[in-house]
Amino acid sequence: MVSDSIRKVAIVGGTHGNELTGVYLVQKFDRFPELLHRLSFECVTLLANPQAVVANRRYIDRDLNRSFNNEDLINLELAGYEANRAKEIAAQLADVDLIIDLHSSTANMGLTILPSSRDPFNLRLAAYLSGLHPDVRVCYGIKCNSDTPMLRSLARLGCTIEVGAVAQGVLNADLFQKTEMLVQAILDYIEAANQGNPLPVLSSMTGYQSISSVDYPRNSSGEIQAMIHPELQFRDYQPLHPGDPMFLTFTGEVIPYDGKSTVFPIFINEAAYYEKGIAMTLTERLP
Repeated sequence: MVSDSIRKVAIVGGTHGNELTGVYLVQKFDRFPELLHRLSFECVTLLANPQAVVANRRYIDRDLNRSFNNEDLINLELAGYEANRAKEIAAQLADVDLIIDLHSSTANMGLTILPSSRDPFNLRLAAYLSGLHPDVRVCYGIKCNSDTPMLRSLARLGCTIEVGAVAQGVLNADLFQKTEMLVQAILDYIEAANQGNPLPVLSSMTGYQSISSVDYPRNSSGEIQAMIHPELQFRDYQPLHPGDPMFLTFTGEVIPYDGKSTVFPIFINEAAYYEKGIAMTLTERLP
């Protein structure tokens, strides 16, 4: 075993209580722990937001996945279920080397890997996963967690797996199986790396870098005035050129994309992002 090997891995589901792929996959692993057994490291599971899971809601008081800012974690006066739960999770995962956080999306995200950092191990792992299935894409956050620390940021290594499109509170067997395939592939990759026999990775990989988010057109009262244009709906990771249709008003007026360069939108029309004022996230494709 190599000296800097990974000793403990956490697989997390239910960070959002109505994203059932991760919820039921963690429950499956709890029933059949032998599926996670590897010789060189310990693997633990965590159902992150059990109250939200029972309620079949994204969260109870606030978004748990936006509750891991260091200032919030040390603020003993910060009230609310998710605020307290975040502190419990941070303590529980303090000795974990790598986190796999399982999510699903109503957007057509395919099998998206969101690395927790640009650590070389994470980049090699992402390149390995990219070669396993044509639906796998790798996307980096605007500041890769330093902008809004998420659960995955509790460990230096790891990623979020974001799959879709699937409705909130619904299981999709195909995406469930593909998510399980990715989890097993990650564990196999870690095992091989720990043994000093890293698995081969792609020599080159197409990635996507988040650059900004776009809200829906709104009036002065904050009411939405337009929808995602039908030609853009479900076209996550597809090119959006200047002048292409972006939104459609309720009276049928087309609002085009007014940027100066081609972008690749993701999380298009994500149901959970209406409250966040996000219609889509724009990315640029990395060479």
